[in-house]
Amino acid sequence: QVQLVESGGGLVQAGGSLRLSCAASGRTFSGNFMGWFRQVPGKEREFVATISGSGANIWYADSVKGRFTISRDNAKNTVYLQMNSLKPEDTAVYYCAAHASGSATFRSSYNYWGQGTQVTVSS
Repeated sequence: QVQLVESGGGLVQAGGSLRLSCAASGRTFSGNFMGWFRQVPGKEREFVATISGSGANIWYADSVKGRFTISRDNAKNTVYLQMNSLKPEDTAVYYCAAHASGSATFRSSYNYWGQGTQVTVSS
């Protein structure tokens, strides 16, 4: 059974940092793009960042560019999201996902999802 499990969320003050982890089990995703998305109540889940299997290709949403860094460790089947200079508007549930096909920045292109981890940034 394939599982993606996020961890590392929490409450942080504006300007602070958090590092999210997403551990995959049940199969290897070393050949897949892995992405991070986020969602706030009442809004659609939005793209945050994605990284190719080799790590050579990375894309970020404009809203997080320069502040967030996505990385992966294929030996551990784990993807990370380092979040620096956090802002209150970064508050959301963050989800990791494994890409199936299509554009790597589209939510619909991902077929495995974690349960999410809450990130709350206080002002």
